[in-house]
Amino acid sequence: MKVLGIMGSPRVRGNSDILLSQALAGAKEAGATVEKIILDRKQISGCKDCKKCNKTGICVITDDMGEIKEKILEAYAIIHSVPVYFWSMTAQMKAYLDRWCVFFDADWNWQKIYYPKMFRKRIGLITVCGDPNVHTADPIVHSFKSTAEMTRMHWLGAVMASAAEKGEIANNEVALREALELGRRAATP
Repeated sequence: MKVLGIMGSPRVRGNSDILLSQALAGAKEAGATVEKIILDRKQISGCKDCKKCNKTGICVITDDMGEIKEKILEAYAIIHSVPVYFWSMTAQMKAYLDRWCVFFDADWNWQKIYYPKMFRKRIGLITVCGDPNVHTADPIVHSFKSTAEMTRMHWLGAVMASAAEKGEIANNEVALREALELGRRAATP
């Protein structure tokens, strides 16, 4: 089984990356193969709302999201990690998440070609914010949890942590333990 990590922070080796690596280590310990995608290193255009994918299940935009879509389809679970930027997710993560439209028809049901691989797929989230109040990330959690509920994916939960300086999260034993456990849950049937 494969657990896919999607990093939505442009800051490699920063707090979001450290926690995602910890979660993927937990998944690996539980027997999964793992892969991490750093969205900032990919070319992903925003959704154009042309609605062509609603009919065909194929996005008309030619960029790296096509390759990422295939990795999503083959993964057993997906763990997303993203910091809070201005009370929301980063632009990289938002462009990626908006492009999930390709998986749905005009009524927001799974495309028939994707349903067998996406229904009940496991999905989890890690958020990091500079605010000591981790609930500053609630809008991000709402986006991912609502996506899971609407589509009947298996919501694994969210790890919410606070850290401002690059690498600071490495000293937060609670967040590291929660990320490791999220990864283990992602890889455990």
